[in-house]
Amino acid sequence: MPNPLPLWHQRENRIAFGAVLPALILVLGFFVYPVGFAVFISFTKSNGVYFDWRGLDNYLAVFHDPTFYKVLIVTLKFMVSVPLVVLFAVFCSVLLFEKIRGWRFFRVVFFLPSVLSAAVIGIMFRSLFAYYGPVNSLLGLVGTGPISFFVESSYSIWIIIFALVWSGFGYQSVLILSALNSIAPEVFEAAALDGAGWWRRLWSITLPNIVRVLGFVFIINVLYTFTSLFGFIFVMTAGGPGFETTSIDYLVYQKAFSASNLGGGAALAVVMFGIIGVLTLLQSKIFKVSEDN
Repeated sequence: MPNPLPLWHQRENRIAFGAVLPALILVLGFFVYPVGFAVFISFTKSNGVYFDWRGLDNYLAVFHDPTFYKVLIVTLKFMVSVPLVVLFAVFCSVLLFEKIRGWRFFRVVFFLPSVLSAAVIGIMFRSLFAYYGPVNSLLGLVGTGPISFFVESSYSIWIIIFALVWSGFGYQSVLILSALNSIAPEVFEAAALDGAGWWRRLWSITLPNIVRVLGFVFIINVLYTFTSLFGFIFVMTAGGPGFETTSIDYLVYQKAFSASNLGGGAALAVVMFGIIGVLTLLQSKIFKVSEDN
């Protein structure tokens, strides 16, 4: 029979458990319980008060719905913003790392869009590209007629991507800049003494040393594209015209609340969670963000 723990050790365990208990309650209350309840709802037909067990019917309805595949393709189109965000973030973070003239000012300017909410950014871009907005006014000055940007899907989807890139690259620049600051300055000094130019240092030293941070940035941007476009789309296009700018998270909202189909919306949310999990695992393997070396 194992010896009982000393009293002082038991006291330490109780203190440690008491210290993590508030965080544990928050995690269980605001993450585990809602996720578990959403999974339960996905197997029912529900209006939020009454629950009628339907088994896999909601999931079968998702995979037999052509709208789901159309919206999935639209969401994949929005993922064009991911490499663009990373590209601009790398470019800006390298310039800040090199401490160009006015780098402190630009560091604040680049990060400023990150403190604005998606709804505010959506209103800004909708106003800019409105039929009588500033962009059409400028087009009128050069002799081009006003364009209905939010009526034609070929324009509206690119405006949303533009808003995603503008709002996201500043925060990613901060992450990449922190990775750049962790590289030993002696490495760059040695490369410069060996005659390596700016581009050579970028491709042979800078990027290889931050590849895992870049992988992390890719992952969180893919997650953002699948889960956080609601604010942009709700304010700018409401998913239209048709479903041409509808993302999966916006379709979850439409199913669950606009169509009063909580079970179908929850099933779609669970499917979206599965897609995100698969994409995250693939990216983790590609960038090896979880390995030590």
